Amino acid sequence: MDENRQMNGITIERLSTASQQLDQVADWTFDAWGHLHPEADIDGWRQAVAQMCGPAGVPSVFVAMKEGQPLGTASLSPDDMSIRRELSPWLASVYVPPEQRGQGLASALVRRVEREARDHGIEWLHLYTPDQQSLYRRLGWEELEELDYLGERVTIMRRRLIDG
Repeated sequence: MDENRQMNGITIERLSTASQQLDQVADWTFDAWGHLHPEADIDGWRQAVAQMCGPAGVPSVFVAMKEGQPLGTASLSPDDMSIRRELSPWLASVYVPPEQRGQGLASALVRRVEREARDHGIEWLHLYTPDQQSLYRRLGWEELEELDYLGERVTIMRRRLIDG
């Protein structure tokens, strides 16, 4: 499933600063992860999401859509973990609302971000997750390390996109 192909009427589109879905994506991600950044407010969060809306490569934000409605999001970010800045880029902000889960949207969004990275010559992609290791393992990701980050126990994972 990608920008050029539909599955069950669902497409994955690149988010731009002019996208009507920008506020929804910012609201989802703020609700999901804003507590990890107590200094953040929703207006600043929206600005940060808008800054991630690159035209191609890193950074990029994608949104799964059906009939004009956003169903989930994922990003290709240059930096998602302040204590591991040597790792870049990152699959970040994979979010599907609870009522939309179980349809393969998260997997499709992850694959879209992977393809974007691969198309731009990126050999390794990273992510961190406190609780979705099994999803990413099924998608071919491997565990790199476990650590405490922003008050959570998380696993850093990586995936080779281009054989080197």
